[in-house]
Amino acid sequence: MIVYDLECRDGAHRFEGWFKSSEDFARQHERGLVACPHCGSDQVGKAVQAPRLSRKGNQLPDRVPSRSKAVVPQSPAPEAPSDGPSPAQAAEMMRALATMQAEALKSSRYVGGSFVKDARAMHYGEAEAETIHGQATVAEARELLEEGIGLMPLPFPVVPPEQAN
Repeated sequence: MIVYDLECRDGAHRFEGWFKSSEDFARQHERGLVACPHCGSDQVGKAVQAPRLSRKGNQLPDRVPSRSKAVVPQSPAPEAPSDGPSPAQAAEMMRALATMQAEALKSSRYVGGSFVKDARAMHYGEAEAETIHGQATVAEARELLEEGIGLMPLPFPVVPPEQAN
């Protein structure tokens, strides 16, 4: 897989694109299949990006421990990695995200299984535009995106209003 930083030439939006190969990107770009997820424009090109280099599998690390000395851990239990949030911090982030979703849903109308039909109707001007949420399969969501209809998955499941306590 190749990850390209892409840029929308119309609205100057930046986003990532994942492709099987550079040829795959070129074929999709020529056919107009690469579009900005923010505005739907197909005027997209590669953005300037820093190279992503990784060590080859056959290269040795900078420091190789000597084989003549046995390495004995100093503590009986290994320490947790410090590069990520602690469990308490992660739980707090999840609570904050759930609160943000709940607030966003207050100004959105639940349409359930008619989400795809309603989203298309609003996109094509057949219905008045409003913020909605509902259900769609992954295939249906892909179809909407290919048509230029913006949507995003919710991080947490939503209980339909008629099933809420």
